[in-house]
Order: sequence, then C-alpha cells, then structure tokens
Amino acid sequence: MGLKEWYLEYEIHKNRPGLLGDISSLLGMLEINIVTINGVDNMRRGMLIRSSSDDQVARFKAILETIEDISVSKVREPRLRDRLAIRHGRYIERDADDKKTFRFIRNELGLLVDFMAEQFKREGHFLVGIRGMPRVGKTESIVAASVCANKRWSFISSTLLRQTVRSQLAEDEMSEDHIFIIDGIVTTMRSTEKHRTLVSDIMRLPAVKVVEHPDIFVRETEYELDDFDCIIELRNDEGEEITYEVVESGFSSFDIS
Repeated sequence: MGLKEWYLEYEIHKNRPGLLGDISSLLGMLEINIVTINGVDNMRRGMLIRSSSDDQVARFKAILETIEDISVSKVREPRLRDRLAIRHGRYIERDADDKKTFRFIRNELGLLVDFMAEQFKREGHFLVGIRGMPRVGKTESIVAASVCANKRWSFISSTLLRQTVRSQLAEDEMSEDHIFIIDGIVTTMRSTEKHRTLVSDIMRLPAVKVVEHPDIFVRETEYELDDFDCIIELRNDEGEEITYEVVESGFSSFDIS
C-alpha cells in the first residue's frame, strides 16, 4: 500500500526531559515518518505522521499506551480541524449541541481565515453563516479567506466601506467559482425588491454563499438555520454576547460592520 497520513494526539501527564525524543525514536524504529508536530492546547501534543503500514501505526499506538507519562487521545485519519490544530497550535472550538457551529475570537483571525478558506474550496452549493458584533472583522476575514481559496468574491450586500445593495450582477460574476457575500441585515431590512430577487437567484446557484448576520436573515426570509452548512461565531473575546437588540429599520451600529 502507499503512504498514508494519520493524526496522533496525546496528553502529557509528566513533561519529563527526553519524552518527545523517545516518541520520535520509536516512530523511527517503526519506519513511521513525522510530517508535522506542534503543541495543541496546553499539555497536549499533536502530530501528523505518515506510514505505509496500518499495522505499524497500530503497534505504535499500543506501545504509547504503555507509557505512564502520556495518554493517547486520538489516532485517526486527519480531519480539517486536526490539520488546522497542528498548523495553529489549538483546536477550533465547536458548539457542544450544534456540531456545525464553530467559535473564534478576534485574536484568532489567522485560524479563522484558514478554516474558511478550506470551506470555500468546496464545489457546489455551500451556505455559511457568520455571526458577530460590528467591527469584529467578519467581512475582512471572508475576503481574506476568498483570496486564500483562490476564488473571486462579490458583495451582494455589505456595509464594509459604504452600504452596498446590488440589484444585478455582471455576466462573469454569475459563476460557480465566485464567493457571494450577503449582509443579512442590509438584504432583509434595507433593500429593494430587485435586490431580494437577485439574492434568491444567487441562493440557487451551485456556489459558496456567505451570509453575515444569519439570524436576521432567517427571521426575515423563508430560509432556516438548518439550511446553513456551517455557522461561524466571531467575538472580540470569549465572554462577548452576540446580540441584535440595536437592529431596527433605521441606522444602528450594525451599519458599520
């Protein structure tokens, strides 16, 4: 069989000198290569390893389980969250009750951009919602992720520089390779019928759509939160509450996102 990658994670109970060296030597003896290694959340360490033998990986796991200084928490084919944890040194927080909701804070914008970029590389219909208070970095992160995913983006509605409400798109914009960015507040509360018709057409395209303020969007349209494939929450800090109490038909702080 060819080379196959695995994600290994273990918790360190006693970080004695030489612990990582012992584990690395064991990998070498079993002819398992280390691709990437990083600390993941305090006393956890994650590794991407590569082997041509599943049996060797199973043997490695069995030997690790005999070492009292550590306990193995994950040995599996790497998922997106595993690869990002290795790259950034922490796991993306996911809602315990809603597994498609992911939480970030402002000082994790690099991790957020990487995460969204991987989502944006998908083909076909994919609907992302992003929650967050004004000026937390929602729109800027979406644009940066579009660049990382090597895709063009179009603002259908936005308040990034000034209020944008599109009623039509150029022919080359109606493309499956575009990222379509919609501000849920502007689209549902401060737009025209032509704009809402355009949004309906875009929602049917087999492409990636990103809706800022998805809760307002579903409150004012026929769409439901279950229609979203992924929900992202971005806060200035972990304790910040995301609220829409100031949203009304007139001007509010959400007019400057």
